[in-house]
Amino acid sequence: MSTALSAGVTGLQAHQRMLDVAGNNIANINTTAFKSSRINFAELISETFAKASQPTSTIGGTNPQQIGSGVGVSGVTPNMTQGNIVKTGNPLDLAIEGAGYFVLSNGQQNIYTRAGAFTTDLSNNLVDPATGYKVQRIGSVGESDGFQAIGNSDVLIPYNIALPASVTSLMSLSGNLSSDSDLATPQIQKIASTVTYTISDENADLTIPIDELDQFSGGSGTGGKLDLASGESGTITITGYQPDGTAISSAFTVGTDGEATPECVTLGDLVDHLNTVLSDATASLVNGQLQILDDSSGYSMTDIKLDYAADGTSSSDLTDPAYFEVLVAGGTEVKNTNINIFDSQGGEHSLNIAFVRKDSDNTWDMLITSVSGDIHTLGVDERRITGISFNADGSFEGCSDTAAFAMTFGHDTSTIQTIDISLGTPGELDGLTGFSGESTAVAKDQDGYESGTLTSISVNKNGVIVGSFTNNIKRDIGTIQVALFQNAAGLESVGGGYYIPSANSGEPVATQGLTGGAGSIHGGSLEKSNADVATEFINLIEAQNGFQANARTISVANDILRELTNLIR
Repeated sequence: MSTALSAGVTGLQAHQRMLDVAGNNIANINTTAFKSSRINFAELISETFAKASQPTSTIGGTNPQQIGSGVGVSGVTPNMTQGNIVKTGNPLDLAIEGAGYFVLSNGQQNIYTRAGAFTTDLSNNLVDPATGYKVQRIGSVGESDGFQAIGNSDVLIPYNIALPASVTSLMSLSGNLSSDSDLATPQIQKIASTVTYTISDENADLTIPIDELDQFSGGSGTGGKLDLASGESGTITITGYQPDGTAISSAFTVGTDGEATPECVTLGDLVDHLNTVLSDATASLVNGQLQILDDSSGYSMTDIKLDYAADGTSSSDLTDPAYFEVLVAGGTEVKNTNINIFDSQGGEHSLNIAFVRKDSDNTWDMLITSVSGDIHTLGVDERRITGISFNADGSFEGCSDTAAFAMTFGHDTSTIQTIDISLGTPGELDGLTGFSGESTAVAKDQDGYESGTLTSISVNKNGVIVGSFTNNIKRDIGTIQVALFQNAAGLESVGGGYYIPSANSGEPVATQGLTGGAGSIHGGSLEKSNADVATEFINLIEAQNGFQANARTISVANDILRELTNLIR
């Protein structure tokens, strides 16, 4: 009778534990990434009244006679199955689909969790806002850009860090340059100075002396101009190419050569000198700008560069044109396009380009016709790529020049910005092509950009945090660390959705999403609890029934003991 009482008590205790487990599961039905538990029962050791005996030649064997002493809890096992993943719209909410745990640091040790409801603190650390524990990263992603601190594994979201500007160093081209299309009337090339010469802010005419232009300064003469009587002078060096590509090299003296009568001092004198240098082209002054117009239409390499230098006795200066813009490019066919490029400070410039067909063999040039902004120099040899040719099948063959442009800008006149041009792979169709039909060639893209600040982030399946900046550039900011355990069910819960390793869980293995067996990471999502309401309600009913049945056992045993007591009386 005492066995029945003690067995009933163990049954009450065990089913009370079952009720506790079910109640905890139900209480956490909406807890982020909660893992439900399952209770396991085992029979307690039995009392043996008679041992088993072996069969003999006359009688058979007998089984042992035992009565159990009740039930006990053999274990409470966590259910580590995946919870449903739901979208939240918050990019810093993270969920793991598959194996793995997020790694957080409390300043003393790493702890582990599946609950990824993260945010940033005042210092832009990625943290669990409930505790301030810092999310950890892995690898060196983001360190070279200054987004992450070298030697520190805390994840930083760099809202306070600017992405530096990047100078354009590579430009890619694509599209077709027609092998058979011609302009109805070939164009006549026209170029114009980027400097408009003025006097008292009015456009200058041919009669104005060069040393009286608003663009002229210095000298020791009256009003800071050249002292012509003392023989002060300067020289304008003229270089460039005739329409047929013949090189030009000439000098024009501003001031005197020690003579009493000044030599070559007006804009008209300069224009006259240019016309003695040029062949098959004519120079003029139009609205204060020097212009050169070819005498005939068709392919042309007309270009000049003016450089002024004072003599040894003068400190005078004349604003030189950085280059001559090509107002109209001459060729049997011309295809214009443009693209924005960036200088070393992130300044944006519109680069206008013309593809000019040279002859019927489908050979083309590519030249810069103009550049917006504060350009300082653009040399005649650094603005044109010649001899772009194609194979018989229309694939790119090559070019006769180095495929690059070079220029300097006003903020850094000593640094030459070289832009390599990707025209395509020889023998392939991955860049420019030379088929018949329409010319469609364009400058497809370039690798420069202005400075920018972080506007938004996202996290990809590998756990890489990708930042989008105000300059439309995306950069990898860092990589979320994921920890794997040999026996995840052996982790010890410390509350708050956190776990620490135990003697049976194994040591953490650091990795990232989709690597080494880790699951994928979902940004803007959270993992729901894996507790199932229907299952837990059934467990409640079973716990209640088990408790009632064991209570009945105790009640019946008590009744029998009472009856025995009455018999003794």
